[in-house]
Amino acid sequence: MARSKKTQAAIDGALSLDVAQDQVGLGVDLVEIDRMRAILNRTASFPDRYFTEAEREYCNSKTDPAPHYAARFAAKEAVVKSLGCGFSQGVRPVDIEIESGKGGRPEVVLHGAALDAAARIGAKEIPISLSHTKKDAIACAIAITHNSQIASEKRKDPMEELTRQFRDARSMLDEL
Repeated sequence: MARSKKTQAAIDGALSLDVAQDQVGLGVDLVEIDRMRAILNRTASFPDRYFTEAEREYCNSKTDPAPHYAARFAAKEAVVKSLGCGFSQGVRPVDIEIESGKGGRPEVVLHGAALDAAARIGAKEIPISLSHTKKDAIACAIAITHNSQIASEKRKDPMEELTRQFRDARSMLDEL
């Protein structure tokens, strides 16, 4: 969905994370539901070009499909932003599928060029969150890489570190 550069910069900057490069990719996108509704009404082929069959079945099963299409479109945009590729390098919207997992939790399934883009940055998983109001749908995706998992494993548990320091201090006192 087209929006001004100022609006896009505000959206992108609002949820930025301060993490080491190549560890986490963050993507956020916002879609106006009325704009999605207008596109769906105006262009009958839009859902076929941008959504998988399973996504269309899910959205069309709802009383008002527009908010669900808008949320999934925002999710696809958020995912490509988290991968750092956008819809380029051959990545198409149907290469990113949003499934309903256990308990209805959305899950990202990558195909084709999107799967290749994830492999290039070492993405191991892409948790995603979707939400919508009466006016807007928003999605946030985080591409967690192999490097971020290593960094997480290297972080010390504060309680373990405190316990170790206490033992060291106790050991020194015992020696005195």
